Amino acid sequence: MWMYEKKLQYPVNIKDPNPALAKVIISQLGGPDGELGASLRYLNQRYSAPCREVQAMLTDIGTEELAHMEMISAILYQLTRGLSMKEIKESGFDTYFVDHTTGIYPVAASGVPFTADYFQSKGDPITDLNEDMAAEQKARTTYDNILRLADDPDVRDPIKFLREREIVHYQRFGECLRLVTDKLDSKNFYAFNPSFDKP
Repeated sequence: MWMYEKKLQYPVNIKDPNPALAKVIISQLGGPDGELGASLRYLNQRYSAPCREVQAMLTDIGTEELAHMEMISAILYQLTRGLSMKEIKESGFDTYFVDHTTGIYPVAASGVPFTADYFQSKGDPITDLNEDMAAEQKARTTYDNILRLADDPDVRDPIKFLREREIVHYQRFGECLRLVTDKLDSKNFYAFNPSFDKP
């Protein structure tokens, strides 16, 4: 079903390790609005999408979110490679280090490990697409917050790219929501689940 191109969607070339910044960026891997939750959300929702166009969009965006996980993981790896124990302790990265050394593990910046509670799949296209649009806006906000904290241009550049993709995904999900509502009885599309209830 998928073809895997063995390169990042956007290049990541960070010269200077920064474990303190890695502690912040890691939320976009395993945090409540991160790329892991996004990919699982969309790839699960696609099965109950009401039409091929929406199924295809969920598959495309869900797959792209997997590519974003790769980018975030590359950023994390490059920010934490070659650290001394002194750098680990002084940056506050020691709490992560004790459990994961410098391995990539999906966790929020707060230290909470990834949980499936971070995403939803209801099987109701109106509910799911609104969830998806909100998720993309929350991810954009998280990238905005990371950009406020990061001053390294090598880090900021791929983060800006990821932020832009959240905006595009929000727009595509808006188009899907319009497509779904146009196919439903406009007097009832908030009153029933078209998968189960007949108007």
